[in-house]
Amino acid sequence: MTKPAIGMIGVGLMGHGIAWNIAAKGHALSVLDHPGNQPVDDLRAMGVAVRGSIAEVVAASDIVLLCVTGSPQVESILDGQGGVVSHLRPGMTVVDCSTAMPDSTLRMAALVQQKGGRWLDAAMTRLPQHARAGTLNLLVGGEAALLDELRPVLACFSENITHVGGIGAGHRMKLLHNTISLGFMALLAEVSAHAQRAGIAPEILIDVLEKGGGGGAALSRMAPFLLTGDPSAVPFFIGNAAKDLGYYRATAAASGADHAIADAIGQTLDAVVADGHGARFVPELAALLAARPPAAA
Repeated sequence: MTKPAIGMIGVGLMGHGIAWNIAAKGHALSVLDHPGNQPVDDLRAMGVAVRGSIAEVVAASDIVLLCVTGSPQVESILDGQGGVVSHLRPGMTVVDCSTAMPDSTLRMAALVQQKGGRWLDAAMTRLPQHARAGTLNLLVGGEAALLDELRPVLACFSENITHVGGIGAGHRMKLLHNTISLGFMALLAEVSAHAQRAGIAPEILIDVLEKGGGGGAALSRMAPFLLTGDPSAVPFFIGNAAKDLGYYRATAAASGADHAIADAIGQTLDAVVADGHGARFVPELAALLAARPPAAA
């Protein structure tokens, strides 16, 4: 059978690796030309078409895949003037790999379905290096039968694909996951800032945590920065972390769930963003907190 043609909107830090793997697996791929893209010369060399408009991307595709920052961007791309929905053909599928608010996801999916299209939300976990390696985790909301049909496409850039539930469930699960992951790293940053003020060497802090209850993925990702000042193990902006926590807090509040701990994490991230550090990587939170004036007693 002919492999479906893919259209991609959002070739940033995560999207570039996804695009590379889709093209490497032999799919015809079109990407939207956009200032926010990573350099696409390597993709062009693989035969990827860089299109100048959403209409051109949709016209060349069977599946449109989104990988953008959040719900405002998704809504603009899908429902804005000249957006994806206005150009959809019946039977096409939209797969949204962004981090988005579940209520927005439900609205966008309904618009796609009204045009005869199909929908999966397929939120990602892991980092840009995993996108390039083709080893992302996908959290999928939508019909199980549609996921089964599209699984070979999603497997081009993912090693673990979990069907969470109906439409919106994948995006909700992403918020649950990121609150835990980012919360762990924020707590480690705060504790390491305390340790630095107290004169405890970072290698000792890390050794004690690894041997006790503080070990795990978050510590392994934070450790390179704590030891050497290299934040590249987690190339994820603090501004995006604050956005994700804001989405989680709003979603939890709408569900009637407790969110006091998430509020504290989110307030810490929001304050760092307000200080002008939203474009720093998450591990750098440790240094930013350490550099703050001493808290009042």
